[in-house]
Amino acid sequence: MQHPTETVINLCGLNHQTSVLKLARSCLSPFRMPGSLPAVCEAAWPKDVGIMAVEVYVPSQYVEQAELEEFDGVGAGKYTVGLGQARMGFCSDREDISSLCLTVVQRLMEHSGLSYQSVGRLEVGTETIIDKSKSTKTVLMQLFEESGNTDVDGVDTTNACYGGTAALFNAVNWVESSSWDGRYALVVAGDIAVYATGGARPTGGAGAVAMLVGPNAPLAFERGLRGTHMRHAYDFYKPDMVSEYPVVDGKLSIQCYLSALDRCYSIYRNKIHAQWQREGLDKRCSLADFGFMVFHSPYCKLVQKSLARLMLNDFLCHPSPDTESGPFSGLEAFRDVKIEDTYFDRDVEKAFMKASSEAFENKTKASLLISNQNGNMYTPSVYGCLASVLAQHTPQQLAGQRIGVFSYGSGFAATLYSIKVTQDATPGSSLDKLVSSLCDLQARLDSRKKVSPDVFAQNMKLREETHHLANYIPQGSVEELFPGTWYLTRVDEKHRRQYARRSVSDDRPLEAGLLTSSNAAEVCFSNWYLFHMILMYFHNN
Repeated sequence: MQHPTETVINLCGLNHQTSVLKLARSCLSPFRMPGSLPAVCEAAWPKDVGIMAVEVYVPSQYVEQAELEEFDGVGAGKYTVGLGQARMGFCSDREDISSLCLTVVQRLMEHSGLSYQSVGRLEVGTETIIDKSKSTKTVLMQLFEESGNTDVDGVDTTNACYGGTAALFNAVNWVESSSWDGRYALVVAGDIAVYATGGARPTGGAGAVAMLVGPNAPLAFERGLRGTHMRHAYDFYKPDMVSEYPVVDGKLSIQCYLSALDRCYSIYRNKIHAQWQREGLDKRCSLADFGFMVFHSPYCKLVQKSLARLMLNDFLCHPSPDTESGPFSGLEAFRDVKIEDTYFDRDVEKAFMKASSEAFENKTKASLLISNQNGNMYTPSVYGCLASVLAQHTPQQLAGQRIGVFSYGSGFAATLYSIKVTQDATPGSSLDKLVSSLCDLQARLDSRKKVSPDVFAQNMKLREETHHLANYIPQGSVEELFPGTWYLTRVDEKHRRQYARRSVSDDRPLEAGLLTSSNAAEVCFSNWYLFHMILMYFHNN
């Protein structure tokens, strides 16, 4: 009589010689985790907890920054060269923070083929507030209704552009804690960044990023390597509860950002140096230890200055830098500068941007794809930069690399941490799947509709006039939205918001080769059954 496990193996089309242990591991590979933690795994510390999947959503319309320069009557190059921005995405009144998050979460679940029952934590990081009490996360629970899964931890996390990072840390900590039940965590960072008419308006943007968090991830958080710096400052804040617009002190905001970067980098280097000492390594941490560096990007030029800033830190902390050759060549005149005196020192900035130009090209430039083409998304900004790196490199180029991530939110809160990319870049690996899911990122950006600055300004005026109105039906065109996009249908007299989803039928080319929701359910059930048959084998033998 054939053993039940052999029956399962035969049904799956596997060879009789297949190792049962290898089969068990495959059941726990990305996107095949059962809905609860098996008893045999309860005592195990989850390894390589991190990001398993990423989905990005940007609005379907944008305005050219060069045309906006002319429309605003400013000098040519002010936005395109001075800020480093090419295009800016924006939302009509048909989209709000809840619709952005509904769209990106459903797309991630559909593209990964996951059941909603496999998610045990869902947290939203955002500063786009449409209700002072009800969280955006609770709106997203509508997506879980059909599955019957209401056992989902997490709510919203808010602190300017840092909320998405705080939500991501909470998700990682949950998976590594006694609260973890074996399911995935899902993190959503989303915002609509809009400014009043004036110099700050071209630094706007909009979008959302969803990230799936779990063990054995292709992008694993390096445990213990996190430098955080938090202080009180009024550099950017939103005190007017009836307006989407912030109050911004531009100069103070740049100073806070750069000072936070200095401090976080110093703390991170101290921690990794201590870790290396425990491992018997005598080396100094520098930019050379990062394959890639991504930053929160209010605008692209600040990111380029930030990488130069890290080189400045390396230079000033080095006991005897070589100023005759190498990256520090010709910088001896800056040996005695005080770091806190250099935030607006043009000579220092120019010298170190030049010295770090090669490092910027190799480590950071690719991360600015979404930022340059879509603008500042606030909480998703740094994760849009991470997605941009993944989208423009092969699994082989990414494998084994350390990615430095600097997240900043005004007010202010900042962290520099690192992610280690798995060494496994083989076809079909978790890294290969992650990279493949983002390979059409440029095509998505190119598929948007360009509108004139006048149409953009009209949309901003409409949002300003109708923000937080009750008994309101949005005026924006649904046909302008991407297929599969959630949108606002009306706000009733009690401010209750109703949403609908545009048909996905026109979106099939982008989803080629990906599982549909119905197929996903079948896969989840078959994997669950297979896994438990294997557990029975272990128990009986």
